[in-house]
Amino acid sequence: ALTIHVDIKGKTIIDQTEDAVWVEAKAGENWHEFVLWTIDQDFGGLENMSLIPGNVGTTPIQNIGAYGTEIKNTFVYCDAVNIQTLEIRRFNKEECKFGYRESIFKNEVKDQYIIVSVVFKLTRKNHKINISYGDIAAELAKKDISAPTLKEVSNAIITIRQSKLPDPKELGNSGSFFKNPIIPRSDFERIHLLHPEMPSYTVSETEVKVPAGWLIEKAGFKGKRFGDAGIHKNQALVLVNYGNATGQEILNVSKEIQKTVKELFDIEIEAEVNVI
Repeated sequence: ALTIHVDIKGKTIIDQTEDAVWVEAKAGENWHEFVLWTIDQDFGGLENMSLIPGNVGTTPIQNIGAYGTEIKNTFVYCDAVNIQTLEIRRFNKEECKFGYRESIFKNEVKDQYIIVSVVFKLTRKNHKINISYGDIAAELAKKDISAPTLKEVSNAIITIRQSKLPDPKELGNSGSFFKNPIIPRSDFERIHLLHPEMPSYTVSETEVKVPAGWLIEKAGFKGKRFGDAGIHKNQALVLVNYGNATGQEILNVSKEIQKTVKELFDIEIEAEVNVI
């Protein structure tokens, strides 16, 4: 199989107004370094996604997100090369069909395009600081920060992520392996009667999101090891490779987790990662 590593670099301000700025980032730019660069320019919108591993070009594929923010919130368009024809096509936000860790690049045009650049619309002033997640507010409170800057929000999230997630340079992992399942409220209410301690987040009047990490931990997998494949001791969403586990061995562990969670809670959890 052929693996292509996109290493195109560059950041360009392509337009701006008094309130907003449009920034193009090439696909090979390291995502976290790009986020820090936008913060240094005092451009708001990406700070809650600090320290997510990967490059800019992969972010629309997953519609990556963290702590109440997703790529689709600031995404304008991306340019991508058709692998067969080598023609460049521009995908706007609507065409990307963003969903929860979903996009057209994981479905209708999967494996047909290579993203080469992404344009984001960010704020220049009146930033919409989002610290609605309890972990962020608690981390800021430790430092007695009540009106955080973009940098302070980013620093808080970096601290939180480093405390929960292993560094992929030191311990092989792909970040969160599973999506948080979104289930009908009627199903949640039925399951909640059996597991009243189950946390949840309201998605709509009819849907509820349940933390996959909680389900996996309660199923007994957190910190468990199967040879060189395992589940991280601090974050049950993260599958890790302790050395020489094969891709198939990691996949087998993930399937065992899915099977057990389904048996215990009658909830199906889907992989967030792309399996090649």
